Formats: sequence, structure tokens, C-alpha cells
Amino acid sequence: MLSALVIVFVLTYVAIALEHPLKVNKSASALIGAGLLWTIYSLSTNDTQQVVSQLSESLMGTAQIVFFLMGAMTIVEVVDAHNGFEVITSRIKTARLSSLMWLVGFVTFFLSSILDNLTTTIVMISLMKKLLAQREDRLYFAGVIVIAANAGGAWTPIGDVTTTMLWIGGQITAIEIMKGLFIPSMINLLVPLAVTGWVLGKRPVIAPQSNDDGHAQTSIFERNCMFYLGLAILVLVPAFKTWTHLPPFMGILFGLGILWMVGDLIHKEKQDEQKEHLTLVRALTRIDMSSIVFFVGILLSVAILEHTHILQSLATWLDHAVGRQDVIVMLIGLASAVVDNVPLVAASMGMYSLTQYPADSFLWEFMAYCAGTGGSILIIGSASGVAAMGLEKINFFWYMRKISGLALIGYIAGAFAYIAQYALLHAT
Repeated sequence: MLSALVIVFVLTYVAIALEHPLKVNKSASALIGAGLLWTIYSLSTNDTQQVVSQLSESLMGTAQIVFFLMGAMTIVEVVDAHNGFEVITSRIKTARLSSLMWLVGFVTFFLSSILDNLTTTIVMISLMKKLLAQREDRLYFAGVIVIAANAGGAWTPIGDVTTTMLWIGGQITAIEIMKGLFIPSMINLLVPLAVTGWVLGKRPVIAPQSNDDGHAQTSIFERNCMFYLGLAILVLVPAFKTWTHLPPFMGILFGLGILWMVGDLIHKEKQDEQKEHLTLVRALTRIDMSSIVFFVGILLSVAILEHTHILQSLATWLDHAVGRQDVIVMLIGLASAVVDNVPLVAASMGMYSLTQYPADSFLWEFMAYCAGTGGSILIIGSASGVAAMGLEKINFFWYMRKISGLALIGYIAGAFAYIAQYALLHAT
């Protein structure tokens, strides 16, 4: 059974990577893969009740991510419909792509540490559509946004789901992870930025022509109100989670309801035809449901590897075959470029005890860095990458040719920086 599951999983990823040559949508491949994997697992197991229970557990985790993604996408669409991003674009005056790349990289890095890498990626890629007319330029920026969002999310307890898992599990503490990973995460971003800045040189920014793009004319008050309210909702989701201990999707849905109500009140005096494409109902029809379905398929597929302990077996084998802790963690980070980092970190948390490796030890901090940033190496390796893939229709092989190398050298540079920093600070 395990061999069959691994083969189907690998074939599913190959089909996703070859989406364009095969002319089969990646969402279809992901759903077929998930269906086959769970079917094989169910037919090979005598305890059907256990399989159903595990599927329900996986579906609950998947639904939380999907609801969060839907809420964040809808908020971005509402802000966009009100031309809210002009609050930012009107302040960006740089004429060179290289200067804009540095600006976008730093904004994404720090915004991701406050929000999370997924939400930040959605917001920043939506912003790039307002700033850049040429698709090739937007694809480059989307790739750097993925790297910056994952780097920014790794060094705070709320910026990346794996860091949050380690924080909640007691493996790391908030202050120590921020002190330990800030410099390595920054280096992870600076190296790709330096390379892309040099490659772009003095190329000018080509802005899209100003047009209504189907948007209604909105007043300055309406534009500012929806922009700042939407941004505040996204920023306050981590605080909502900390305060209520409820999952993030509940905070985003709560905020979505507030945004919906405010929007209805602001436009209550307008005729239906005037406010129709400003409403949240219209925004819900504009979000990319294909990407959301793709998310469902991928997450349910990866869940099989967790329930059948394939990932845990891999971690145990690495421990015996490699031995060196730093090399093992770096390999886990590289593996997270192919396999979702959540079950990889979950398997590692179960494999190493807090008694053997106490909170804020080298293992856990380095794990947070590697698992958080290693996913940037492939477009399918992180939630932010998958979101970017759907929003800009990025080809798997285009990302591998143009961005993967940048992400890899940033990943390695940041990893060596952390190892050197830890050795320096803990020298006896």
C-alpha cells in the first residue's frame, strides 16, 4: 500500500508540474490525486472508521486554510473594487524596476512578519497588477514576493504556520525566535534581491494605462475607508487569534462580515446599478476558485503521507543515515519545497522530544528557518507559492528556471548565517 501511495503522490506532483504541456488544469490533477490516494488507503485498511475519522480531521484542517484564503482574497477584491490600492500606488514614484523590486521586497518581508506569508502574498501580488503593465515583470516580482513573504514569515511566531506550530507546541518562544532568525531571514531575502536588482539594471517601470477596469468611480472617503478597514482586518487577525485562541479563519470571516456591513452602509443611498460591482457579493464572484480547489486537493493529498507515517519514517531514516543535525534540518527544508512543510514539521515535532531538545535550542530555531524558507525553492512548496501560482498563473517550470535558483542561494546563505550566528553566540 505504501509504495502505491508514494507512486500516486509523485505522479500527482508530476502532473501538476506538467500542467501546460499536458493541457490539464493543475486543480484537476490535485483532486484526482487526492481521490486516488484516499481510495487506496481506504481499500487497503480494515479499519474504515479510522480512515473516515482521519479524513474528517484532515478536512477540518484544510477547510480552515480554505476559508482563510477565501476571506483574504475577498477582502483584497473589495479593496480593489474601490480603487483602494491607489492609496499605496500613488505614493510609489520610483521609475526603475530594480528600485521598485527592493521596495516591494522589504515591504513584503516586514508585512509578512505582521500578517502571515499567505495573506501578504495575496495583497502584494494584487498591488503589482496596479503598478506593472508587462506580465513578465509581474511574474518576476511575484517570484520575489514569494521569497520575501516566506522569509518574513519565518522569524516571527505568527508569520508562518510552521513557526506558529513550534510556538504553540512550546519548542520556541516569541522573543528568542525573533532574535535568532531575523538576520538569517533578512539574508535569505537580500541575496535574491541583490541578484535581481543587478539583472534588472536600469530598466524602467512600465505602468498600466489608467482606465476604469470595470470599477465604479469612488470618493476619496470610500477609497480610504475600505482600504484602511481591509488592511486593519488583515493585520488584526493574528491578534484575534492570540486573544480568543480561535483559528485564524474565524477572525478573517468575522472581519469579512464587518467589511460587508460597512460597505452596505456606505453605499446605501446609491442605486443598485451604481453599487453592484462595489459589493462584497460581486467580490465573491471574482475570487479565483480554481486556486482554492487546487489547495483542497494538495492538502488532502499531503495529509495521506502524514496519516500513513511516511513522513515520519523518512525523518527517522534521515536521522540514522545522515546523523548531523544541521544537515538533517537543511534537508528537511529542501524537502519542504516538494512536500508541504506543515506535516514535515509535525513529524519532526513528534520525532524529537522537548526533554532531549529544550525550547529555543538549535534544532527548533533552525527548523523554523529551514521549513519556513525552503518552500520558496519551488512554486508548489509553500502556501504563498501556491497562491501566487493561482493569482498570476505562473508556470511551474518558468518558476524553476527563473526563481528557484535565487531562492536556493538565499536559503543556503541564510542557513549558513544562522549556523555561524549560533556558534558565535553560544561559544564556550
